[in-house]
Amino acid sequence: MGISDRKEREKLEMRKRIISAAMEMFIHDGFEKTSIRNIAEKIEYSPATIYLYYKDKDELLYEVQGVAFAQLLDAFMNDVEGTTPIERLEGLMRTYVNFGFKHPDLYDLMFIMRSPMRAVDDEWPNCDEAFRFLISTVEPCMELLRFSNISTAALSLWTFTHGLVSLHIRDRIMILGMDEEQTRALVNAAVDEYLQMIKK
Repeated sequence: MGISDRKEREKLEMRKRIISAAMEMFIHDGFEKTSIRNIAEKIEYSPATIYLYYKDKDELLYEVQGVAFAQLLDAFMNDVEGTTPIERLEGLMRTYVNFGFKHPDLYDLMFIMRSPMRAVDDEWPNCDEAFRFLISTVEPCMELLRFSNISTAALSLWTFTHGLVSLHIRDRIMILGMDEEQTRALVNAAVDEYLQMIKK
């Protein structure tokens, strides 16, 4: 291995260490305590070292967001099952709900918080693979759904489910006086009702 290859590998390893520390801190300590200084202290480097890799906290959290989207895609690929296209679509929506309930902090970073999105210009590649999975799951169902356009169908399905998960994460469904298990059952029931409504 040449010197340049070794340096590139060392840079990649450092990025992984920084991202891992940032994700752990974000999940356990929250957004406010996840600072460049605190991350540097955790991995026993100076803040200046982290600034060699990321210009600010927003850019670093955008990288953490990318890891979270990889986890969501992994959940889609491993957990979405079904013998028919509609069953797979139902499975995808349930997997999405389960991910949000299981990882509320990451979901917040992925879909609600402004901070990581300030590192984005005109495109949002972090979301691409997960959204493509949604499109590929919706496409075989189009003849059975009340949508004429696949993009409209995918966006409608996504925003409906996102709305339910977001209400739960931001403690808005608590107005109904239910615990988390009851809330999850209600959200899944709403998903079932929605799927029935959009079928032809």
